[in-house]
Amino acid sequence: MKNINLTDHFLIAMPNMTDPFFAKTLTYICEHNEHGAVGLVINRPTELTLDKLFEQLGIPFADSLPLSRSVLFGGPVQIDSGFVLHQPVGEWKSTLAVNHAVGLTSSVDILEAIANSDGPEQVLVTLGYSGWAPGQIEEELAQNAWLTVPASARIIFETSFEERLPAAMQLLGINFSNLSNQVGHA
Repeated sequence: MKNINLTDHFLIAMPNMTDPFFAKTLTYICEHNEHGAVGLVINRPTELTLDKLFEQLGIPFADSLPLSRSVLFGGPVQIDSGFVLHQPVGEWKSTLAVNHAVGLTSSVDILEAIANSDGPEQVLVTLGYSGWAPGQIEEELAQNAWLTVPASARIIFETSFEERLPAAMQLLGINFSNLSNQVGHA
Protein backbone atom coordinates (compact mmCIF):
# COMPACT_ATOMS: atom_id res chain seq x y z
CA MET A 1 0.00 0.00 0.00
CA LYS A 2 2.84 2.34 -0.69
CA ASN A 3 2.24 5.72 -2.32
CA ILE A 4 -1.48 6.01 -1.66
CA ASN A 5 -2.91 9.46 -1.07
CA LEU A 6 -6.16 9.59 0.87
CA THR A 7 -6.47 13.37 0.89
CA ASP A 8 -10.13 14.29 0.29
CA HIS A 9 -11.30 10.77 1.15
CA PHE A 10 -13.49 9.37 3.90
CA LEU A 11 -12.21 6.77 6.35
CA ILE A 12 -15.11 4.59 7.46
CA ALA A 13 -14.46 2.76 10.73
CA MET A 14 -15.11 -0.94 10.38
CA PRO A 15 -17.42 -2.57 12.95
CA ASN A 16 -14.43 -4.26 14.62
CA MET A 17 -12.86 -0.84 15.45
CA THR A 18 -12.25 -0.92 19.20
CA ASP A 19 -10.53 2.45 19.61
CA PRO A 20 -13.18 4.51 21.47
CA PHE A 21 -12.12 7.67 19.61
CA PHE A 22 -12.91 6.11 16.23
CA ALA A 23 -15.54 3.39 16.75
CA LYS A 24 -18.53 4.05 14.46
CA THR A 25 -16.94 7.16 12.96
CA LEU A 26 -16.66 8.78 9.60
CA THR A 27 -13.40 10.69 9.26
CA TYR A 28 -12.59 13.16 6.50
CA ILE A 29 -8.90 13.13 5.53
CA CYS A 30 -7.70 16.71 4.94
CA GLU A 31 -4.08 15.86 4.18
CA HIS A 32 -2.20 12.63 3.59
CA ASN A 33 1.42 12.51 2.47
CA GLU A 34 4.80 11.07 3.38
CA HIS A 35 4.67 12.95 6.72
CA GLY A 36 1.44 11.27 7.85
CA ALA A 37 -2.19 12.32 7.78
CA VAL A 38 -4.60 14.83 9.30
CA GLY A 39 -8.34 14.41 9.37
CA LEU A 40 -11.54 15.29 11.20
CA VAL A 41 -14.19 12.99 12.60
CA ILE A 42 -17.35 14.45 11.07
CA ASN A 43 -20.15 12.49 12.73
CA ARG A 44 -19.57 12.99 16.48
CA PRO A 45 -21.41 16.04 17.82
CA THR A 46 -20.49 17.37 21.25
CA GLU A 47 -22.77 19.16 23.68
CA LEU A 48 -21.06 22.44 22.78
CA THR A 49 -22.88 24.68 20.29
CA LEU A 50 -21.47 27.49 18.16
CA ASP A 51 -23.08 30.20 20.29
CA LYS A 52 -21.54 28.75 23.47
CA LEU A 53 -18.17 28.44 21.72
CA PHE A 54 -18.33 32.10 20.66
CA GLU A 55 -19.25 33.11 24.23
CA GLN A 56 -16.28 31.13 25.62
CA LEU A 57 -13.95 32.81 23.12
CA GLY A 58 -15.39 36.29 23.70
CA ILE A 59 -16.48 36.62 20.07
CA PRO A 60 -19.58 38.80 19.70
CA PHE A 61 -22.27 37.37 17.42
CA ALA A 62 -25.66 38.34 16.10
CA ASP A 63 -28.60 36.70 17.88
CA SER A 64 -30.22 36.08 14.50
CA LEU A 65 -27.54 33.61 13.42
CA PRO A 66 -28.40 29.87 13.54
CA LEU A 67 -25.79 29.15 16.19
CA SER A 68 -27.44 26.22 17.92
CA ARG A 69 -25.46 23.98 15.56
CA SER A 70 -23.27 21.47 17.38
CA VAL A 71 -19.51 21.67 17.47
CA LEU A 72 -18.08 18.26 16.60
CA PHE A 73 -15.40 16.10 18.20
CA GLY A 74 -12.80 16.16 15.41
CA GLY A 75 -10.39 13.77 17.05
CA PRO A 76 -8.18 13.22 20.08
CA VAL A 77 -5.36 15.62 19.07
CA GLN A 78 -5.46 19.23 20.39
CA ILE A 79 -9.01 18.86 21.73
CA ASP A 80 -8.78 22.34 23.23
CA SER A 81 -8.33 23.89 19.76
CA GLY A 82 -10.94 24.61 17.13
CA PHE A 83 -10.81 23.65 13.47
CA VAL A 84 -13.19 24.79 10.75
CA LEU A 85 -13.81 22.71 7.66
CA HIS A 86 -15.39 24.96 5.06
CA GLN A 87 -16.19 25.77 1.48
CA PRO A 88 -15.23 27.79 -0.37
CA VAL A 89 -11.57 27.82 0.63
CA GLY A 90 -11.31 31.63 0.97
CA GLU A 91 -8.35 33.54 2.33
CA TRP A 92 -7.98 33.04 6.07
CA LYS A 93 -4.84 33.39 8.19
CA SER A 94 -4.18 29.67 8.61
CA THR A 95 -5.84 27.51 5.96
CA LEU A 96 -4.93 24.20 4.42
CA ALA A 97 -6.61 23.88 1.02
CA VAL A 98 -7.81 20.27 0.91
CA ASN A 99 -8.91 20.65 -2.70
CA HIS A 100 -10.10 23.48 -4.96
CA ALA A 101 -13.33 23.89 -2.97
CA VAL A 102 -12.73 22.76 0.64
CA GLY A 103 -10.39 24.27 3.24
CA LEU A 104 -9.42 23.52 6.83
CA THR A 105 -8.75 26.62 8.92
CA SER A 106 -7.43 26.83 12.48
CA SER A 107 -7.21 30.60 12.95
CA VAL A 108 -9.75 32.64 14.91
CA ASP A 109 -10.41 35.04 12.01
CA ILE A 110 -12.75 32.52 10.40
CA LEU A 111 -14.77 32.14 13.61
CA GLU A 112 -15.08 35.92 13.87
CA ALA A 113 -16.28 36.04 10.27
CA ILE A 114 -18.84 33.29 10.91
CA ALA A 115 -20.11 35.21 13.95
CA ASN A 116 -20.52 38.33 11.76
CA SER A 117 -22.24 36.43 8.91
CA ASP A 118 -19.14 37.01 6.74
CA GLY A 119 -17.83 33.45 6.83
CA PRO A 120 -17.79 30.73 4.20
CA GLU A 121 -21.08 29.41 2.83
CA GLN A 122 -20.63 25.94 4.35
CA VAL A 123 -18.89 25.28 7.68
CA LEU A 124 -18.29 22.43 10.07
CA VAL A 125 -16.58 23.33 13.37
CA THR A 126 -14.67 20.77 15.43
CA LEU A 127 -12.67 20.62 18.61
CA GLY A 128 -9.56 18.58 18.02
CA TYR A 129 -8.39 16.69 14.99
CA SER A 130 -7.20 13.20 14.10
CA GLY A 131 -3.60 12.56 13.20
CA TRP A 132 -1.58 9.61 11.91
CA ALA A 133 2.17 9.07 11.73
CA PRO A 134 3.82 8.24 8.39
CA GLY A 135 2.55 4.84 7.19
CA GLN A 136 0.07 4.47 10.05
CA ILE A 137 -3.11 4.71 7.96
CA GLU A 138 -1.66 2.25 5.45
CA GLU A 139 -0.94 -0.19 8.29
CA GLU A 140 -4.46 0.24 9.71
CA LEU A 141 -5.95 -0.33 6.24
CA ALA A 142 -3.96 -3.56 5.94
CA GLN A 143 -5.46 -4.62 9.30
CA ASN A 144 -9.00 -4.01 7.93
CA ALA A 145 -9.68 -1.20 10.41
CA TRP A 146 -11.05 1.17 7.75
CA LEU A 147 -12.82 1.35 4.43
CA THR A 148 -12.01 4.30 2.18
CA VAL A 149 -14.00 6.16 -0.44
CA PRO A 150 -13.55 9.53 -2.18
CA ALA A 151 -15.31 12.16 -0.09
CA SER A 152 -18.51 14.00 -0.91
CA ALA A 153 -19.00 17.65 0.08
CA ARG A 154 -22.74 16.95 0.17
CA ILE A 155 -22.22 14.40 2.95
CA ILE A 156 -19.86 16.71 4.85
CA PHE A 157 -21.95 19.87 4.72
CA GLU A 158 -25.55 18.91 3.90
CA THR A 159 -26.15 15.55 5.57
CA SER A 160 -27.14 15.29 9.25
CA PHE A 161 -24.52 13.94 11.68
CA GLU A 162 -26.32 10.65 12.23
CA GLU A 163 -26.74 10.03 8.49
CA ARG A 164 -23.14 10.75 7.43
CA LEU A 165 -21.70 7.29 8.11
CA PRO A 166 -24.51 5.39 6.30
CA ALA A 167 -24.36 7.92 3.43
CA ALA A 168 -20.62 7.33 3.02
CA MET A 169 -21.21 3.59 3.03
CA GLN A 170 -23.79 4.07 0.28
CA LEU A 171 -21.04 5.64 -1.86
CA LEU A 172 -19.49 2.15 -1.78
CA GLY A 173 -22.85 0.46 -2.35
CA ILE A 174 -22.70 -1.12 1.11
CA ASN A 175 -25.23 -1.11 3.94
CA PHE A 176 -23.32 -0.64 7.21
CA SER A 177 -25.61 -3.06 9.06
CA ASN A 178 -24.52 -5.83 6.64
CA LEU A 179 -20.87 -5.61 7.69
CA SER A 180 -19.50 -8.19 10.08
CA ASN A 181 -17.28 -7.32 12.99
CA GLN A 182 -15.24 -10.44 12.25
CA VAL A 183 -12.02 -9.87 10.33
CA GLY A 184 -10.97 -12.44 7.80
CA HIS A 185 -9.04 -12.91 4.61
CA ALA A 186 -9.98 -14.97 1.59
